[in-house]
Amino acid sequence: MTDPTAQMGFQVGKSAMMAGHDYVEQNFNRYVNVSALKHYFNVSNSYVLNKLFLVLFPWRHKPWSRQQRLSPNGQEGFFLPPREDINSPDMYIPVMAFVTYILLETLLAGLRGAFHPELLGLTATTAFAVVIIEILGLKFGCYLLSISNESQILDLVAYSGYKFVGIIVTIFLSEVLNGGRGTGGWIGWSIFTYTFLANALFLLRSLKYVLLPENSSDNARGASYTVARAQRNRRTQFLFIYSYVVQLIFMWVLSR
Repeated sequence: MTDPTAQMGFQVGKSAMMAGHDYVEQNFNRYVNVSALKHYFNVSNSYVLNKLFLVLFPWRHKPWSRQQRLSPNGQEGFFLPPREDINSPDMYIPVMAFVTYILLETLLAGLRGAFHPELLGLTATTAFAVVIIEILGLKFGCYLLSISNESQILDLVAYSGYKFVGIIVTIFLSEVLNGGRGTGGWIGWSIFTYTFLANALFLLRSLKYVLLPENSSDNARGASYTVARAQRNRRTQFLFIYSYVVQLIFMWVLSR
């Protein structure tokens, strides 16, 4: 490092790395709000355990409304992060459940002696395709329902990933209780029916406060607006179709 030529080369390399880092960060931030995403990954171990329990057993949970941190002047401020509010959506559980689903499917195939290298890519592609189709559908639904705030859209994307929790439970329990025969038979269908209904109720109650606010305040960081009656009816229909019909189709495809 005492050689002037080496020092100059080190400085050039360092400058190139910094320039590349800045270029990637600027272009990434152009499409993804990193600061907003950090809110959805602010979780704790206790939150993850309690949220998993809530997703699988939502029947007696109350209340479903999210909590907000009050500003110094006493007015409503920002929503609390997931680690401080069990009703706050997160992206940690959906991402981890997505990865776990892929690994579980390939593991079970290996235990049956049916594993081949292409299966990992095929399973990942199928799951990723379902996620992309659902997100595109959510974006289209947000356009039709006049939902333009980024926080509301990110909430919908986060909630779309919780179905993988129920799918993992369905696949695992069906494999164990069916003696390795998969999700077929009345046992598999019974487990699937329960996890589907639990996920549907969880989404129905959770998304109600995103799409159908009870007061005249937008659930997106305190911006106020009024939901017209016709628009509220459309959002109610969208909420029911998304929670039951759409989730039934996608959960059936992924669990089969």
